[in-house]
Amino acid sequence: MSDSGAMPTPSPSLTQRPAWKALQEHYQKVRTLHLRQLFAADPQRGERFAVEACGLYLDYSKNRITPETMQLLLQLAQECKLREHIEAMFTGQKINATEQRAVLHTALRAPKEERIMLNGIDVVPEVHAVLDKMADFTRRIHSGEWRGHTGLAIRNVVNIGIGGSDLGPVMAYEALRHYKQCHMTFRFVSNIDGTDFTEATRDLVPEETLFIVCSKTFKTLETLSNAHAARKWILRAHGDERAIARHFVAVSTNAEGVASFGIDVQHMFGLWDWDGGRYSMDSAIGLSTMLAIGPDNFHAMLSGFRTMDQHFRSAPFERNLPILMGLLAVWNTNFFGAQSVAVLPYEQYLKRFPAYLQQLTMESNGKHVTLDGARVDYQTGPVYWGEPGTNGQHSFYQLIHQGTMLIPCDFIGFCQSLNPLEQHHDVLMANLFAQTEALAFGKTAEEVKAKGIPDWLAPHRTFEGNRPTNTLLAELLTPEILGCLVALYEHSVFTQGTIWHIDSFDQWGVELGKALAERTIPELQSPEEPTLRHDSSTNALIRRYRQFKKHRL
Repeated sequence: MSDSGAMPTPSPSLTQRPAWKALQEHYQKVRTLHLRQLFAADPQRGERFAVEACGLYLDYSKNRITPETMQLLLQLAQECKLREHIEAMFTGQKINATEQRAVLHTALRAPKEERIMLNGIDVVPEVHAVLDKMADFTRRIHSGEWRGHTGLAIRNVVNIGIGGSDLGPVMAYEALRHYKQCHMTFRFVSNIDGTDFTEATRDLVPEETLFIVCSKTFKTLETLSNAHAARKWILRAHGDERAIARHFVAVSTNAEGVASFGIDVQHMFGLWDWDGGRYSMDSAIGLSTMLAIGPDNFHAMLSGFRTMDQHFRSAPFERNLPILMGLLAVWNTNFFGAQSVAVLPYEQYLKRFPAYLQQLTMESNGKHVTLDGARVDYQTGPVYWGEPGTNGQHSFYQLIHQGTMLIPCDFIGFCQSLNPLEQHHDVLMANLFAQTEALAFGKTAEEVKAKGIPDWLAPHRTFEGNRPTNTLLAELLTPEILGCLVALYEHSVFTQGTIWHIDSFDQWGVELGKALAERTIPELQSPEEPTLRHDSSTNALIRRYRQFKKHRL
């Protein structure tokens, strides 16, 4: 890995690697095999294709693989120098090639005694200084030492951000609500749609409300628009500019922008350019999380991240959870042609986990050129989506079971419930196990007809099966296990990106639409009819919007 500003050294085309070619030949041999056959031929398959680490048990036996498949995938990882890429990330090399940045989100959960050098500076003390500042602020809020402008205690916290500054905090708050340590209300505002801010604040008392403005640059359009709406909301209640300093804190790197907004820079929590937004929920972006669950639980979550980091860095590839999941994703995407992955947590607290993974996976690996700038000639970045079980079973599972698309699924379950209620958890988990079984083995026409179903109806009641799934089991959803889960997917994404030879840490694809929006905003707001120079469709849409905008209720 080069640490200079030069163009990365071109690598051999992925599709020309020996292991890739061997996988193509191997795929032709196994593509017609059914999981029924594979399980029948190997009574120990369920144990053979399973691995346990970091409090997580991964059963990947219901993928359409053989021992040879895994051997070839592991060979591909070696040919792509995955181990060297992992070390390059952990040691602060500039693997975000297009932005010439290190990728050190793993430093956010490093213990105090560890040294991680970047440009001659150990970044770990800086990380822990911010964590200590967050913990002190949390103590002051919880104890009532920090009060609003009129002397009332803070009872409401509204996080304002977007992308990684929103999806991570929302997901973590929902996932760890069981561990909430305060009688406070937490809300999250991200959308530029005014409805989002209005509904989030409608029933809150301004004198008891604190806003956390999360923006690395303090220039993000959506975040700053909502922050200024919040500023006006506070000033309407107080009529005093000094109130801003007691009702706002910032998570940012832009001290000048924070100060000009009216926030005391002493109440700004720092970030670093080596930590991308979608990898930042365990940084100061997680301030709302710490306020909700307390410093001890937050540090337990960091410990879970760290445990998975160490496992990813040191475990043999054949026993390495993120690497196995990443390689299986490549197998299903590039050889079986799967274009999406369903993430199905059988845990209501993880209801926002699929949405969180959408940004993590799709913003990271939705790329069409390699690190060398060449157009890829293979598929990258499948669509990630999902809902918690059993809700999804009554929604989209029909398509997964009997549709024409192959959709690999990740099932996530827990052996104990945080909220035991009669037999609910047994029923929940029975559904998880039954779904993976049904997706794997299906139901043949002969089995259907044996139940007395008439011939004309039998095709409708037949299930092909042979649909690949992973199952992740943990004992209980704890802050530590949540950290493990998030880091598992972070490193699986990195594994896939390394195989595909793409930059998993930039996101230039979000820039064009934002730039065009900046150009269009004045055209929507101008009191005079603007001269439009878009395409005929966009011009017509803008004119229609302006026409109906005049007829507001």
